[in-house]
Amino acid sequence: MNSKIIAAADTNKGSDNPITGYELLKLENQLCFSLYVCSKEIIKKYKPLLDPYGLTYTGYIILLALWEEDNITVKELGKRLYLDSGTLTPMLKKLESQHFIKRTRSSSDERNVFIQLTDKGTELKSEALRIPESLVCTLDLSPKYAGDLLKGLHEMMTKLDSAPITKD
Repeated sequence: MNSKIIAAADTNKGSDNPITGYELLKLENQLCFSLYVCSKEIIKKYKPLLDPYGLTYTGYIILLALWEEDNITVKELGKRLYLDSGTLTPMLKKLESQHFIKRTRSSSDERNVFIQLTDKGTELKSEALRIPESLVCTLDLSPKYAGDLLKGLHEMMTKLDSAPITKD
């Protein structure tokens, strides 16, 4: 992509002027850096909410996905969470040792491993309702702003999913 085409808000002037030249290299003008910092800091805010359950953020999002659709393959779960099996497998082993899930190899195709919630994993769902509520309260976002932000991020995820990787 031609860098002159990239248009971003000029953070110094608060306008929608295209940023060009060395201004493109400033951290404050990097969308990826802002997303990285927000992600890192939000995950840090989750820690005290997840610690009582012995969960990491990755373990939590695995459970969120399984609460939506249980008894899915590792491959399906990885696709849903944008995680590869190398990241997912150790987390699944940990969740299994905590008795939140069980892994079952398919009898028809041993390459497929199905992930199912245990009773303990299912019961945690009702307790977990307080987690997103507590996090949103700490961020002090208006419901409209939070909804617009989430919608924008979902649109970006869709675009990133379909965008080709280029070198230029």
